[in-house]
Amino acid sequence: MSRTTHPTPEPQEGAVTSAPGPRPLARAAGSPLWAQLRADLLRRLDEGEFRDVFPGEHDLVAEYRVSRHTVREALRTLREEGLVTAQRGKASRFTASRPLEQDISEAYSLFRSVEEVGAVQRSVVRALDRRADGVIAARLGLEESTPLVYLERLRLADEEPLAVDRIWLPADLAHPLLDVDFTHTSLYDELERHCGSRIRGGWERIRAVVPGRGERILLDLPATTALLAIDRLGRDTDGRAIEWRQTLVRADRFAVAAAFSAHDYRLGASVQTP
Repeated sequence: MSRTTHPTPEPQEGAVTSAPGPRPLARAAGSPLWAQLRADLLRRLDEGEFRDVFPGEHDLVAEYRVSRHTVREALRTLREEGLVTAQRGKASRFTASRPLEQDISEAYSLFRSVEEVGAVQRSVVRALDRRADGVIAARLGLEESTPLVYLERLRLADEEPLAVDRIWLPADLAHPLLDVDFTHTSLYDELERHCGSRIRGGWERIRAVVPGRGERILLDLPATTALLAIDRLGRDTDGRAIEWRQTLVRADRFAVAAAFSAHDYRLGASVQTP
């Protein structure tokens, strides 16, 4: 897992680098002013600014003493990268989704991805109950009437909607999870703690889907943003299928990448989050 880093401008002579706030932009430098502005805004974010409020165009023009065109160009690139949200009637703000990368040779973990970049992980539990589902039971290799534990969570990173998880597990194994608070914890940690079972293998499939109206509202999706569905069958150490999961994640915060050499080709995933 590696976090994408962004270059920051060289400090000007006499500048106090530890102080919060804007740094002067070098008008005679080879880098365009908008690129310097973009880099300095990212630096300020990394140093803890803009967590609650992101300055508007007029404020940035006054702070950096640049034209409105320069500010708009810097913000445009940040929006295209999914780092700044801009919706009609709402103030622009940095998203909680800073770029993350994850080797797809390992099972992805939104919980771990969000935690590793220092964002606050929170889940809103929308359902946690015992139910029957013949289709899911068959996927787990069980009789269609087999009771299942169902967990549905809205996944947030710094209070920004990121994904929806829908998980089914055999009730004979997972019934202790019905009393667990999943607001700030990982399913796999609780599965091992309360049920003595661990996911050791399985398979995943990633596909693009068009969000329904309810999913678009739930995840606060822009009109042009799609979803990626990640289907997972998880098996324990004995090879028993004990988890069927579907995660719907915002496509503007998840991408598939690959590292390759002359003798190797390794697929990976890039997640912009929790």
